Amino acid sequence: MAELWGGETRKAVDNFPVSGETIPVAVVHWLGRIKGAAARVNASLALLDEGLAERISAAADEIAAGEHDDQFPIDVFQTGSGTSSNMNANEVIATLAGEGVHANDHVNMGQSSNDVFPSAVHLAALDRTTHELLPAVAQLGDSLARKAEQFADVAKAGRTHLMDAVPVTLGQEFGGYAAQVREGQARIEATLERLGKIPLGGTAVGTGLNTHPRFAAEVRKRLSADTGLEILPPADPFEAQANRDGLVEASAALKGLAVSLTKIANDLRWMGSGPRAGLAEIFIPELQKGSSIMPGKVNPVIPEVVCQVSAQVIGNDTAITVGGLQGSFELNVQIPLMARNLLQSIALLSSTCRLFAEKCVDGIEANREVCERHGEASLAMATALNPYIGYDRATAIVKDAAASGRTLREVALEHGVDAETLDKALDLRAMARGSSEG
Repeated sequence: MAELWGGETRKAVDNFPVSGETIPVAVVHWLGRIKGAAARVNASLALLDEGLAERISAAADEIAAGEHDDQFPIDVFQTGSGTSSNMNANEVIATLAGEGVHANDHVNMGQSSNDVFPSAVHLAALDRTTHELLPAVAQLGDSLARKAEQFADVAKAGRTHLMDAVPVTLGQEFGGYAAQVREGQARIEATLERLGKIPLGGTAVGTGLNTHPRFAAEVRKRLSADTGLEILPPADPFEAQANRDGLVEASAALKGLAVSLTKIANDLRWMGSGPRAGLAEIFIPELQKGSSIMPGKVNPVIPEVVCQVSAQVIGNDTAITVGGLQGSFELNVQIPLMARNLLQSIALLSSTCRLFAEKCVDGIEANREVCERHGEASLAMATALNPYIGYDRATAIVKDAAASGRTLREVALEHGVDAETLDKALDLRAMARGSSEG
């Protein structure tokens, strides 16, 4: 590999032999986009020779297109402002642009690592969330909603505290899952505006020293036009420079989705448990052998992946939260860490939501016979007798049925409840509708 970087990059490579993991390529690409737009704007403001600007822009466009990802070798655990990676980008672009192009004077004109690097991180997260994560979450929500429709008439026992409760339908449960995912989607969407507010133009501390007053607005306009993303000015330049609360907020929304996915995946694992010694209320697609020793065993592998990914996202959020605490005066200095974790969470959730939809939810089938049997067997059905015979009398019937192992209907008849009342009250589907009438 021919090295296009210069001395500052070499120093950083030597100084930070930490993890062997470099900054996310999405941030590299956005550094290229920002620097290409910056060169064009500086030329339009008569601050940079047009020929130099064109060469810088062409080189930066190659960075943005991913043509030189191997030229960004610095460890992600580096100087907390991302200065090393910004200098890396400046040097590579200057080398590609050719003779007479200076990494600092020309490529970095009107910029500082302190405003450019966090801007690249915000926009990389905004881009990946908009174009990858949100479509994947929507796909999962749609998949769950289709199952809710398909299972609308499948009555079964409800459960609270992992104990039998009054009947529900499998469709109602899946409808709840679909709504839970869509609420998660809405929470993520609500973060996009603040992700799109970038500190570009603040240079070193937020004052905008060494940059043209129109520079930031013109660069934002170009970037928005090129990408279709809504890229906005900060609420206040010093707020935008000193903290990364927008990244913290976005990560919190991703954590919320991870919590939801864990709940849904675990419910599916419970309902699919068996096939003979578990609940066995649904059939989860069988994708591979589940044991190297037990013949015929299959496992809920996709829900297990979902739970593992969710754990990682929750862990990433903790690190991002700690990173967000590390702003001192005019600058947060944990930005590479936050970039690494947030973009990993976005990528993991994007692939996992699609996987969950396509390899698990879409193929789930109801075990209607077992669902019906569990619903009929649930002693919590006695709840529907309360309006007719009262709570205390219904409790006595439940205790008698539980102790004897007989059905609720059989014991209720023995306790003097007439068959007509039982037919009216103990209707699974009517109870699932919330009504005691058939």
